Amino acid sequence: MTLLDPVLWSGRIFTGRWSAGAAGALEVTEPATGAVLGSVGAAGAEDVAKAAAVAAQAQRDWAARPHAERAAVLRRAGALFEEHAEEIAGWIVREAGSIPPKASFELQVAAGECYEAAALPSLPHGQVLPSGEPRWSLARRRPAGVVGVISPFNFPLILSIRSVAPALALGNAVLLKPDPRTAVCGGVALARIFEEAGLPEGVLHVLPGGPEAGRAVVSAPEVRVVSFTGSTAVGRRIGEECGRLLKRAHLELGGNNALIVLPGADVARAASAGAWGAFLHQGQICMTSGRHLVHESLHDEYVAALADKAEHLPVGDPATGRVALGPIIDERQLSRVHSLVTGSVEAGARLAAGGTYEGLFYRPTVLAEVTPQMPAYAEEVFGPVAPVVPFATVEEAIALARDTEYGLSLGILSDVGAAMRIADAVPTGLVHINDQTVNDEPNIPFGGMGASGTGSRLGGPEANIEAFTETQWVTVRPEIAPHPF
Repeated sequence: MTLLDPVLWSGRIFTGRWSAGAAGALEVTEPATGAVLGSVGAAGAEDVAKAAAVAAQAQRDWAARPHAERAAVLRRAGALFEEHAEEIAGWIVREAGSIPPKASFELQVAAGECYEAAALPSLPHGQVLPSGEPRWSLARRRPAGVVGVISPFNFPLILSIRSVAPALALGNAVLLKPDPRTAVCGGVALARIFEEAGLPEGVLHVLPGGPEAGRAVVSAPEVRVVSFTGSTAVGRRIGEECGRLLKRAHLELGGNNALIVLPGADVARAASAGAWGAFLHQGQICMTSGRHLVHESLHDEYVAALADKAEHLPVGDPATGRVALGPIIDERQLSRVHSLVTGSVEAGARLAAGGTYEGLFYRPTVLAEVTPQMPAYAEEVFGPVAPVVPFATVEEAIALARDTEYGLSLGILSDVGAAMRIADAVPTGLVHINDQTVNDEPNIPFGGMGASGTGSRLGGPEANIEAFTETQWVTVRPEIAPHPF
């Protein structure tokens, strides 16, 4: 059975049923070739408003269903992601420019997210509290209502399902606005999976579109929680608007993550970890190893080893060849990546590898003789670029790692004792000792500090229950309480 038949959703959006989008249609293109793969409906503000109203009605019935029924839908969704993994992975390769192993990883995590979410409805959702009155006092978690999810292009399936699955499992309805560049693997795929899994009509709405649709999701009165993954600049605006509207915003934003290579590290292994952390999915990952801090005793050897890795990594169309890197998502992003590289070279950095491109295929790039003021080091590049900076002492490494507004992920290689000191001293949401910065699992609390977001708002039962429910206080007396009035 073909799950993603373009005839079904050509020029249409999913609001419980497939219908034409008021804003027309979005072309689904393949960045590697420019080929048009199909079209999907573009949602406008009017579509979002209608979907929000329908979702609010459907949510009440969905929340009232037995918890086992909601869990069963999530389990079926997980099984369907496994059943249709090859088909959906093919879309991730072609639409997002992902290499096949990365696409397969997204499917593995998507199924895992659904299975983890399936356990949420049967977990304890409250506490029995002591009271100074002759009564029972309880705190219980209730569904938030309608949840707005806005997801990006880089890991389109994972970064949609990680909010959609727990929100649905806990009795909410969801408005999902995927990035228009990955509307199929970040949106249509979820609509079809949950449609086949038996999710009641109107509980999930997939609304591909641009900024207008995103603003409408945030401002819809029915939406009580917004889960956004994307740039820090947009996240700040969403956080400001949610604050004004008294809504909760869960923001997973950018990062400029340090990978610290301590004295005594195995340089070959460190360079392998650094290459994976910097170049996986063309560096288009919030957890990418964007700043390589290497002890001065290993600096030159590390730069040479990393540059050798970069020179030998094949770059090309991931749908037609065995490559390590695919295309940058679009011309605008490629232009930004290249300008950060050329700006750093003009400022005195040495191009040890890469720095060139053909079409949207950017060569993995290593920059040496970098200073912290250079743009490719100071800014989040979101491309396959590894700036390398030497340090002399652990204290200097800590100062360099802390010298950023971001606080998402940190990798530290070699001496575990020194790594523990560094981990205690650097504010960051994720720390990986003897690994690079890009790691994720369905059951872990995920989030960053500072300009990287509002903390661990997603992943794991505690964070998910906190994210997608509200606390309600309930008291019970054996008879009507006496009062002096």
